[in-house]
Amino acid sequence: MTENGTTPADSATRPVRVNSWNGWDPLRHVVVGRADNAVVQAPEPAVRRDFPDDGFPLGTYGPMPAEMTAEANEQLDNFAEMLRRRGIRVDRPTPVDFSRQVATPDWTQDSMSGCMPPRDLLLTVGNEILEATMSYRSRWFEYLCYRPILQNLFDADENMRWEAAPKPRLTDASYHPGFWDTYNTLETEEQLARVRDYDLVLTEAEPLFDAADVARFGKDLFVQLSFVTNRSGYQWLKRHFPDYRVHAVTSTNTHPLHIDATWVPLRPGLVLHCGERLADAELMEFFQRNDWEIIEAVQPASWDHPPKLSYCSPWLAGNMLNLDQNTLCIEEKEVALADQLSSYGFEVVPVPFRAVGPFGGGLHCATFDIERDGELEDYFPRRYGRF
Repeated sequence: MTENGTTPADSATRPVRVNSWNGWDPLRHVVVGRADNAVVQAPEPAVRRDFPDDGFPLGTYGPMPAEMTAEANEQLDNFAEMLRRRGIRVDRPTPVDFSRQVATPDWTQDSMSGCMPPRDLLLTVGNEILEATMSYRSRWFEYLCYRPILQNLFDADENMRWEAAPKPRLTDASYHPGFWDTYNTLETEEQLARVRDYDLVLTEAEPLFDAADVARFGKDLFVQLSFVTNRSGYQWLKRHFPDYRVHAVTSTNTHPLHIDATWVPLRPGLVLHCGERLADAELMEFFQRNDWEIIEAVQPASWDHPPKLSYCSPWLAGNMLNLDQNTLCIEEKEVALADQLSSYGFEVVPVPFRAVGPFGGGLHCATFDIERDGELEDYFPRRYGRF
């Protein structure tokens, strides 16, 4: 018997089922990404990589160093095997040649990106898996890596809903010209004002969102407006899920990119937030009026030297994976965070994962749920303000 109450054989014999309403019910089936063939992206309107100290100054691009890819894959493979030993079924994406040039009738992009962070692309809500639009041209074709998995799920589970948001055109009209030339020169308060007003790199020419900007709390979905998710993307999600309460949220984060290290559900009644990225007061009050405790994450482990070629912040520490309401996978170096969460009764599973960060994130980014035990529940019976 494993820690989550199953035996390893269970994962092979249980029927395949798409079912996940939140991030804390017992995990039964998950996708873990791969680092194979990942590249430093070629420049594009939505994103510019600039790593002059690591051999990739602004304007250059190409494959991630082979030794970094090997180390990241070793950690990803070990993580996948640990999940399997706990009786959890694990699928893996099929990498393509991400270094190749890609194009649509509207644009040509000199590289793709990778398939380490499946959470960015795929969102499970109940028995539905939704492919997000994505807002980087380098990630437009990333869905191809997951189509074999999705096809197998569709064949195996007659109740699965397989949906894809409208593929965006991503013409120049979808981006504010010159955004990156000026944004990072602004004072912090001016940047925060632009976040609050949603005056960021994306225009509202078409719906754009990443799945990792959606936090699932049963009947309520919280959508962060960010560098990759615009108001139109939020509106599309709200219309697509008419039986849910879909909320747009922001925080005091000058560089918002995915919600899953900022506002992190742990179990019913308990949410973790990043103290440097405070949620707005109305959201905090809404949770408190519904008897949720909001705990501020301790400072992450210091990075004496930021990981090479990484665009993640140290607050990636909060990017963790629940195995169930009582068990959390946390990066092994985040000892202070592990101690903090242990004090709330969690069993902490330390996972070596620092080498994966430069490929797109942490333990939550590197996974996406296919099945968790549990049903749809309403965790917020009381309304407050815009919520």
